Amino acid sequence: MASDATILVIGTFDTKSDELAYLREQIESQGAAAICMDVSVLGDAAIPVEIDKHEVASAAGSSIAEAAAAGDENSAMQIMARGASTLSSQLHADGRIDAMVALGGTMGTDLALDCARVLPTGVPKVIVSTVAFSPLIPADRLAADIQMVLWAGGLYGLNSLCRSALSQAAGSVVGAARTAVPPAGDRPVIGMTSLGSSCLSYMKRLKPALEDRGFEVAIFHATGMGGMAFENIARGGGFAAVMDFALSEIGNLYAGSVVNSGEQRLRSAGGAGIPQIVAPGCIDLIDFAGWQDIPERFLDRPFHAHNRLIKCSAFNAAERRETARFVAERLAGARGPTHFILPAGGIEEWDKPGEPAHDPEGLAAFCDEVRKVMKPPIILSETAAHINDQGFADLALSILDGWIEDGTVAVPA
Repeated sequence: MASDATILVIGTFDTKSDELAYLREQIESQGAAAICMDVSVLGDAAIPVEIDKHEVASAAGSSIAEAAAAGDENSAMQIMARGASTLSSQLHADGRIDAMVALGGTMGTDLALDCARVLPTGVPKVIVSTVAFSPLIPADRLAADIQMVLWAGGLYGLNSLCRSALSQAAGSVVGAARTAVPPAGDRPVIGMTSLGSSCLSYMKRLKPALEDRGFEVAIFHATGMGGMAFENIARGGGFAAVMDFALSEIGNLYAGSVVNSGEQRLRSAGGAGIPQIVAPGCIDLIDFAGWQDIPERFLDRPFHAHNRLIKCSAFNAAERRETARFVAERLAGARGPTHFILPAGGIEEWDKPGEPAHDPEGLAAFCDEVRKVMKPPIILSETAAHINDQGFADLALSILDGWIEDGTVAVPA
């Protein structure tokens, strides 16, 4: 049967040859083809591979001899990670692979994460790992559409549990390679951040208006992973413009919550020169994982258990001033047009009068600090509207329309 999908298989073929051979066998049994990349350092691949370890090291501008002499396995595997990610990107650019699957413990997973990150969104990426879903893996190491399978009971040698995990991974990656529909790219995309519509609802007003202007609108749930995906796509220039209106992940990062998107949050669009309109939606609240202990400094605050996965606290006035400075520092490095909207009427549904997060003094302190720290070339516009009001949406659209009129943002065909 002719192959209709080609899968890149990544792993250390010296120590895990039995497992990787089984993975390849399962891929080929479904009529797909495999290109195997060996990222071993000390040993030689026990089965034939299409890309050997010497080619991987060479792609990193190094050699296996240099990797072996690096002095420790971490340094050696970082050389191999650079080479493997370079080759993964090139193989996809050349049209030789449709997807990737990798196998590893912490070392192999560390390398595989780099390979997944260089492949475009829409290219299937599966990692079979002993640390799948582990808090060892920070959000900013993950590709936006990565899939992970726990390598249960498979650390050393094949067994029925290991075969089950590997066969699932093979089925996942082959099926995804055959059926995945990559982003169309036929309309420019506006990237927007938000939260559930009970808290932030501006997208209900903005999405149809933006679509009427010919844009596609992609809205990202700003609960850690969503912001990470948003940043990854922005970093690759995937948006015509962004409306980054939910900054809860920035507040979470400042507070030390694990519900964040990494240090690059609010830097990628600006770094890529993408025009960005930014607003401080929900930056007054702190999200903590349901299992996470709330730091002692926040124990005296109002507390809300949203569900078993997430719970919330709030910033005081002094901390809200600090978050304003935190935001301004990130935006100051932007290479593209940056417009900050300050909705002085409120920044999330629960801060309205009578609601549990209503804190007029805290909001006033935040607004005062924003006025002080947002410096040119950042443009600051203030509205008396609440962020969920029509007046806020109208202001955001008027800024975008101005950019369309002067050519900053391309007019959709």
